[in-house]
Amino acid sequence: MAASARDSADAAERVVDDHDGWASDGEMGMEMDVEGEFHDRDADRRDGGMDGDDEYLLLTRIRDTSAAEARAGKDIQGIPWERIHIARQDYRKARLEQYKNYENFPQSGELMDKLCKQVEKSSKYYEFQHNTRSVKPSILHFQLRNLLWATSRHDVYFMSNSTVTHWSSLSHKLSEVLDFSGHIAPVEKHPGSLLEGFSGVQVSTLAVNEGLLVAGGFQGELIGKDLEGCNIKFCARTTLSDNAITNAIDIHRSTSGSLRITVSNNDCGVREYDMERFQLLNHYRYNWPVNHTSVSPDKKLLAVVGDDRDALLVDSRNGKVERFRVQSDENEQGLSWNGSGCNPTQTNEA
Repeated sequence: MAASARDSADAAERVVDDHDGWASDGEMGMEMDVEGEFHDRDADRRDGGMDGDDEYLLLTRIRDTSAAEARAGKDIQGIPWERIHIARQDYRKARLEQYKNYENFPQSGELMDKLCKQVEKSSKYYEFQHNTRSVKPSILHFQLRNLLWATSRHDVYFMSNSTVTHWSSLSHKLSEVLDFSGHIAPVEKHPGSLLEGFSGVQVSTLAVNEGLLVAGGFQGELIGKDLEGCNIKFCARTTLSDNAITNAIDIHRSTSGSLRITVSNNDCGVREYDMERFQLLNHYRYNWPVNHTSVSPDKKLLAVVGDDRDALLVDSRNGKVERFRVQSDENEQGLSWNGSGCNPTQTNEA
């Protein structure tokens, strides 16, 4: 690539990053570092570092993009490519050439491409629908993958800085659900729940289901809120381990219909709690940090993945473990059961 093309691509990447409000897809680093870099770039533009205040205002006042606008030729991210002096396809080409994907094991991505069936993206499912600029989720670390939940076709819950926020795709309105920057304490009394609560929790994972919001923290915190009554139901600490990050939470019903949560933790444990009395029912221990646990639709099995190339199927009635090898050379980060409830499907870092 010629030097001028590289310079244009670099300039375009700065603008694209600023439009997104976070790092480009897959880019690593802590949120505060990324935002600091953005602020510096913004200051440069306001000082006339690019083309002055006029261009800065134009590039940052990006509105939503609808499906009709996209069909008419508008960029789905709202990026005004005609003002950046590089075509979108040239920027994309430079991005693919320069971007280095994070992998625990070299060439694992190429291996998965060979093993996995290639998807045809011609169906309506893959058609662009809407892009909003008002919704700005944030993460504290690139490996945290459970900080956004869609509870219906139109309701989305996500972390934005220290706040859980709800967005409706019907009204296009944002509303604050729970702010973790201050002090949080439960109004209900349960054995194991800390009445003194927590202050300044850094949220590492989130789950919303059955009218319940449960958040997990970097120090093993668990906080539950009743979305209908708007009360904090419990505050608890799952572990005092130095490696206490809460990685994933699964809200589900037991075979008897009672509401439960299953919590995956970096201390190599999976814990199951009853939500009626906030009582610890089961504690499974493994040899590696657990990244995600998913309960099967029939409630009989737990699928467990973590910092290991193998996954586990656990009988929820007796804790019996069956190990199976997933088709991946990466540590497993997430897992979900397919529509029939017979086979789990996993994700990894490749």
